[in-house]
Amino acid sequence: MTFNPHTYSGNWHVVYTRSRAEKKVYADLTAGHIECYLPLQKQLRCFGQRRKWVDAVLITGYCFVRPGRRDYERVLQNSNVVSYVFFNHKAALVPDTQIEAMRQLLRQSAFGVEVSRESFRPGRRVVVMDGPMAGLTGELLDEHGKNRFLVRVDAIHTVFMADIPAKYLTVAPGECFVG
Repeated sequence: MTFNPHTYSGNWHVVYTRSRAEKKVYADLTAGHIECYLPLQKQLRCFGQRRKWVDAVLITGYCFVRPGRRDYERVLQNSNVVSYVFFNHKAALVPDTQIEAMRQLLRQSAFGVEVSRESFRPGRRVVVMDGPMAGLTGELLDEHGKNRFLVRVDAIHTVFMADIPAKYLTVAPGECFVG
């Protein structure tokens, strides 16, 4: 697809990358002065008898970019970028709030973070009141006695989850508490 100034909004766009090329796309676009974000998480990996901490890509096959009007086509010129992501013939746009929520979830180390493409029923809106994610708003999912805090990235049907103790959560303003 070509650049359409009527659909360009300055939001974050999502690009498909070639298999296992997410870090290369991120490095190339950043070097070309195009703003991009690649969610990474430190993971301990075993290589034979030795162990090593590596930055693992959390959402394989995707990279988030915020190209300027002139850079929209330049992103596609990267040999490791397959295409922009579209749903129903509309660009998959991710608001700044969702990108910032992902960044905040991944900056903290107190709670493990998982990524899922399962569809979860929307839960109560909650706010994290204390700890490393204080101020973050998301959804609450009760799963097997755990309070799972969800941050949805609707554009790519992905959910970031962290197990957060109930003492850190409160119902978001404007929500009614049932139950």
